[in-house]
Amino acid sequence: MDSPDWQNRRAEVWPRLPFEEWQDTYATLHMWMQIVGKIRLVQMPWVNHSWHVTFYVTPRGMTTASIPYGTRTFQIDFDFIDHQLVIQTSHGAVRTIPLRPVSVADFYAELMTMLRDLELAVSIVTKPNEVEAAIPFERDHMHASYDASYANRFWRVLLQSDRVLKKFRARFIGKCSPVHFFWGGFDLAVTRFSGRPAPQHPGGVPNLPDAIAREAYSHEVSSCGFWPGGGPLPMPVFYAYSYPEPAGFKATRVRPDGAFYHADLREFILPYDQVQQATSPDTVLLEFLQSTYEAAANFGAWDRRALERQESP
Repeated sequence: MDSPDWQNRRAEVWPRLPFEEWQDTYATLHMWMQIVGKIRLVQMPWVNHSWHVTFYVTPRGMTTASIPYGTRTFQIDFDFIDHQLVIQTSHGAVRTIPLRPVSVADFYAELMTMLRDLELAVSIVTKPNEVEAAIPFERDHMHASYDASYANRFWRVLLQSDRVLKKFRARFIGKCSPVHFFWGGFDLAVTRFSGRPAPQHPGGVPNLPDAIAREAYSHEVSSCGFWPGGGPLPMPVFYAYSYPEPAGFKATRVRPDGAFYHADLREFILPYDQVQQATSPDTVLLEFLQSTYEAAANFGAWDRRALERQESP
């Protein structure tokens, strides 16, 4: 049995994140992060597989990292400790917006006004991506929730997930994405590549141009990450999938016990609660990541010896 001290430490490091208790904050935060993500999108040069649009986990929250604006740069951060949006420019200006329960429309108007005041004239497409009900930001008065405690919990889950995913990423020497957060799907992900082209992706992602999905999946991948849940899975999960999915992949028994293949999502799923409650969360999560990758690489006939680190430097 876990000691009370360990239970308290685990709750601090790997906090509970029950979907039903923060789903309104989740939905609002998703739209706020899409607004900021689209600002980065329109200012950055295109990078393969949309790697130029993502956020990165920081010791305080999430960041766009540096965004070019002519010869200047700026950065936008979500601070989930002091609960503010922070805008910094290369000319030394700093502006903040408190994160509190306001509508998406109000958040959008306040942020765009602040950017104009900083002489950063950025214009974005205001229709959200990868969601069914794509209400333009300036008209979205439906999403207006912000529970600071759950926003902080979400960030702390990302903080630990990012750390473990980076350990997993270091085992691979082939082409591999950074560990980064996609504001469209609202997931933290890392993707390994076999080096071979993939068949054309069918597209069909809600409110996402098929050309974007097809470029993202132009080559064979084994991808994994963390997702807070939604739709057919109203719970936080770790996931892993392969594109194209090789024969035999979905029937593989992966580790640990409790992981399963979700036929509708075409992904292996490990409930976050199983990691959160484990005596060694890192061990359980790494076991899931490694076993699902091995299933993709073995059934997909990847050249594992050439792609994997054989020993630490």
